[in-house]
Amino acid sequence: MAQPQRIAEVAHIPEEFSSSELGALAHLYRGEVYRSTLWRTRLDQTTNWSVVTTGLALSLSFSGPDATALPLILVGLLVAVFLNFEARRYRYFNVWRARARLMETDFYGPLLRGEGVSMDGKWNTLLASDYARPKFHISFLRAMGRRLRKNYAYILTVQALAYFGKLAIHPTAAESWATFVDRAAVGPLPGGFVILAGVIFHSGWIFIALYTLRIEKQARAGQHLIAIA
Repeated sequence: MAQPQRIAEVAHIPEEFSSSELGALAHLYRGEVYRSTLWRTRLDQTTNWSVVTTGLALSLSFSGPDATALPLILVGLLVAVFLNFEARRYRYFNVWRARARLMETDFYGPLLRGEGVSMDGKWNTLLASDYARPKFHISFLRAMGRRLRKNYAYILTVQALAYFGKLAIHPTAAESWATFVDRAAVGPLPGGFVILAGVIFHSGWIFIALYTLRIEKQARAGQHLIAIA
């Protein structure tokens, strides 16, 4: 007798949301949009810090004929720190954005098309699971790669070109490769070592950008195959 009673209970599970539940979902969506907007602002803050400090380093390094290129080296390290901050913030932002986007596509989309909103056991279960067991949707490395490709690749490129220009043409054009290398020396560190460290530094960011881009493409391809199946 227990089994028929269980079947009857399952049969009475509502397939559509009530008006009060729809109102609650609307408020939930507003909250997720607010949180994603707030964290988006925090992302813009770290990007602005990177731009301002890079501009300040450019001003100091080209301020006079005796100005050193050291600020351009230090700002590269500082930009890397800001990139780490922003990648961590992006992981939080991605959670709020994904939730809001899910409600836009699977809740408000059908509602606006006049199809109604039903508990199909897919989007609502996915959203409920995300609230019950919250977790980051992407890794720290993928988040870093995204921010690197979107913003920081340009900032680091400007820093690298400015450093090269400082050694090559300021205050006068370098007459030989030896002069170029000598200008790169920082205190007891020889110029060749500093240049090699800079090449490794920027090569690492290029590798991260390309490697995470490959991961992104594989993830999108996997989602496409699941959707087809």
